Amino acid sequence: MTATWRLVRLALRRDRIVLVVWVVAIAGLAWGTVQSYVSLTQTEADRIAAAALVASNPLSRVFDGPASGPSVGAMSMNDGYKILGILTALMAAQAVVRHSRRDEETGRAELVGSAVVGRRAPLAAAVVVALTACVAVGVGVALAVGATGVGWTGAWAGGMAVAGAGWVFAGIAAVASQVFGTSRGANGAAAGALGAAFVLRAIGDLTGHVAPGGLSVVSAWPSWLSPLGWGQQVRPYFLDRWWIAGLFAGTTLLLVLVAAALRGRRDLGTGMVGAPHGPARAPAGLLSTTGMTWRLQRGVLLVWVAAMATMGAAFGSVGRTFADYVAGNDAMRAMLETIAPGAAPLDLYQAFLMAFLGVAGTGYTVQALLRMRAEEQEGRLEPVLATAVGRACWLTSHVLVVGAGTALVLGSSGLVGGLAYGALTDDWSGASGILGAAAVQVPAALALAGLVVAVFGLLPRWTSPVAWFALAAALVMGQLGEILELPQWLLDVSPFTHVPAVPAEPFAAAPLLWLGAAALALGALGFAAFRRRDLAIPG
Repeated sequence: MTATWRLVRLALRRDRIVLVVWVVAIAGLAWGTVQSYVSLTQTEADRIAAAALVASNPLSRVFDGPASGPSVGAMSMNDGYKILGILTALMAAQAVVRHSRRDEETGRAELVGSAVVGRRAPLAAAVVVALTACVAVGVGVALAVGATGVGWTGAWAGGMAVAGAGWVFAGIAAVASQVFGTSRGANGAAAGALGAAFVLRAIGDLTGHVAPGGLSVVSAWPSWLSPLGWGQQVRPYFLDRWWIAGLFAGTTLLLVLVAAALRGRRDLGTGMVGAPHGPARAPAGLLSTTGMTWRLQRGVLLVWVAAMATMGAAFGSVGRTFADYVAGNDAMRAMLETIAPGAAPLDLYQAFLMAFLGVAGTGYTVQALLRMRAEEQEGRLEPVLATAVGRACWLTSHVLVVGAGTALVLGSSGLVGGLAYGALTDDWSGASGILGAAAVQVPAALALAGLVVAVFGLLPRWTSPVAWFALAAALVMGQLGEILELPQWLLDVSPFTHVPAVPAEPFAAAPLLWLGAAALALGALGFAAFRRRDLAIPG
């Protein structure tokens, strides 16, 4: 363990920006979630109706978690935890992999290990940094929630639940970094564990039963097999189960001990599981640049299509129920009518729904385009360009595959959502409205893609932070802009602000054409800059 604290300081120095952004963003999201509930459930009747809707609707229990009564704090933490917990878990897992397995891939670990550094010090430092960041997130969430005036006891309990989920997934990532020989494999294993945790939690809440009174849900036993389920079972502002912190801490300690034991049984740069061998002969499609790009991008695309289709089905199936809820909630209806005054509640719901899914689906666009930067940083782009493949050809292949994938991701959410709504209500005109609302989001997503390409060409080192910041800003401005009373000029910065709110208002082609023109202009700027700049040095 020699030099662990020096490595901790080094890791904090390297992550001084990214971790601060994570903490501030997650805390800000918690604050915005509570503020939205404060604005939309202003009367006791509104709060009771919202709690009853979540408790009685199976899909709400799957995606939001177990209802925990009609208080603003309980509803907002129940609704927000699925995002807060997942984001914190991703932050912690990526930090551990970045400072352990990733450093081994790039050769940093070997260089550091040539000095007076203990064998397990890098792993210990990575875990300490991740756990500290999770504590910072928990404190930030507690302060943000408590500052809204809903109470401090539940706020601290909610912060503990969010930080605890991050702790467990830091431990999972530590084990995965020893088992798998690549950072991609370790991150994939951690993401798979996160998906399994969500599914277990969802099954437990779905198969649970509604408590007497109809305003809360008692989860079934599968929820207790999931770290995300433990966080939901803290029940801030309802039960405040502080003892669950022991589950988080004990599981994390066990996982870290397992990771330390595995670290002592493998060589530097290797994993407990060997790298799989590919086929002896490559398919003919890999002879083309586009075919190779499709091979690199297809896994991410298929995962996003499945996820967005599932979300579309979930939201589409509760369309009629939610529209009835909007019709009876004056505050909610007033907020949605800022989209299109006088529109029907169902049309408002569909427009609001697809505005959210449009921004969420653009997460695929950003992630897939950032693969270009990863190819360059990891040294795989240089040998490709040393062949007959030109820079413009390589960049074009990625842009075309990601552009088509973006349309497929957003289209799948609208198509499946429309089919789910039509099958349950026999209202196929409403189903076509959902598909149309999804289609108009594509130009806005492509405009954001143009920004990513431009930054990749002009300022490659800033590609990832700028891309994710732009997406997060679009999400905040789209979902919380009215609640936060942001100025219109700031809202207009987001391309999604200019998308017509179909089907709540008539279709307008001009804004979409302008967004397409912006995407082309930004993309052309990125192409021109990429053709003239030097490639990054691998590592």
